[in-house]
Amino acid sequence: MDFKKEIQVLLSSNNYLIYIETQEEERLEYILNTINNKQLKKNICNWNFIDGYINNPNYIKKGRKNPLEALDIISSNEDSNIEIFFLKDFYHFINDISINRKLKNTEKWLKKYKKYIIISGQGKQIPYELKEYITYIKLPLPNKKEIITEISKFIDNSNNKYKQVKENICRAYIGYTINRIRKSISQLIVLNLSETDIIQKILKEKEEFIAQTDMLEFYSTNKTKINVGGLGNLKKWLKVRQLTFTKQATLYGARIPKGILLVGIQGTGKSLSAKAISTEWNLPLLKLDISKIFAGILGESENKINKAIETSESISPCVLWIDEIDKVFTQNINNTDSGTTLRVTNIFLTWLSEKKRDVFVIATANNINNLPIEILRKGRFDEIFFVDLPKFHERINIFQIHLKKVRPLTWYKYNIYYLSKISKKFSGAEIEQSIIEAIYEGFYQNREFTTKDIEKAINDMIPLSTTEIEKIDKLRKWGHSGKIKLA
Repeated sequence: MDFKKEIQVLLSSNNYLIYIETQEEERLEYILNTINNKQLKKNICNWNFIDGYINNPNYIKKGRKNPLEALDIISSNEDSNIEIFFLKDFYHFINDISINRKLKNTEKWLKKYKKYIIISGQGKQIPYELKEYITYIKLPLPNKKEIITEISKFIDNSNNKYKQVKENICRAYIGYTINRIRKSISQLIVLNLSETDIIQKILKEKEEFIAQTDMLEFYSTNKTKINVGGLGNLKKWLKVRQLTFTKQATLYGARIPKGILLVGIQGTGKSLSAKAISTEWNLPLLKLDISKIFAGILGESENKINKAIETSESISPCVLWIDEIDKVFTQNINNTDSGTTLRVTNIFLTWLSEKKRDVFVIATANNINNLPIEILRKGRFDEIFFVDLPKFHERINIFQIHLKKVRPLTWYKYNIYYLSKISKKFSGAEIEQSIIEAIYEGFYQNREFTTKDIEKAINDMIPLSTTEIEKIDKLRKWGHSGKIKLA
């Protein structure tokens, strides 16, 4: 439902105390004034902690630095032309016992005289004892229509060259607040940059903003294709679903996929696949460091996972990559953390099931045994793939990819067939390392590295499939059991 309509419904259905979570106080005030002018056609009385009431001559400056007095003024108000009291800094005080009690008492008065208190705040700060009294909603970030309206104020009045590319600039600004859009677009227009440069600047700003969260790492869309050797079944599955991010797919009824879980042996290309999918689908990539979610302050971890989810949704469509998910979300949840891990897990799993925004989640795991059974059931991820050690023909492809990177003109001179044959049970990462070792040897001897140098590196290397033979064999047996798709 559109936010304006949601507010209108709340005001028409006996919700007299409303808490709206937002960082955009000015935008919320504009929306409330718009709704009031169309629906209620009465006055809105504004209050903030420093100035008190600011736009009503009867109460001007009253309630300054005194939230209890601000409530007293509301309950003693007899002005029939005031219907909404908009309290801007009030969320800081609702945990105070006197404010808490006064709000409960005031709610009865609001019901009697059909008046409303709207509190704006940051974070869901409603104390437990007020949840039955206060209705909570969240102001979403600006939608495409609002962004287009905002950038049109600058583009239409400045330079005609940008009018044809509004849609592209709008897409880049998804996830920005109105205030940040205004500051950014005004600076970029003054610089008289090209469309490409403007979008790159916006993406750079977005990358810096996301980096401040300390949980997410932003990768803008990379035009250089990333080659991943093997994984034919996974590539085919992704190719079929690539076009679901288009308007045509939506009209056809095709649902945007939720995501995939890649389980398998270390070094087999699971993480590389996340970057490759982002590049192939031309979508920005966010990497979530799940270990940074957990903080020492009670309740902070839950706030962090919610913030990470909100940030990823704010720049959708995008790809969200969660590496080594099995290290955090486990069946054996630590009971000594006051239930924090369980609550964070439940928040994440609920979002996976119910998310409406176009965020394609790629989670990777080296071991599936410890993952909660809830994360594996259908509905969380569209599919779970097992990423095995590369087969012979896949190793040929992997050698070819890595040799082309370092010897783009002479890669074909190496005996890739033979090298693939002797590197059985090597992972893609171990194959790459054998080439790196050969390069070191050739450079040290002041000559070109050869097939024999790579052969020696392979023979000297002890792969993970040998050092962890029991674990790897058990994982591969499960991967080939028929219970999971092979990548």
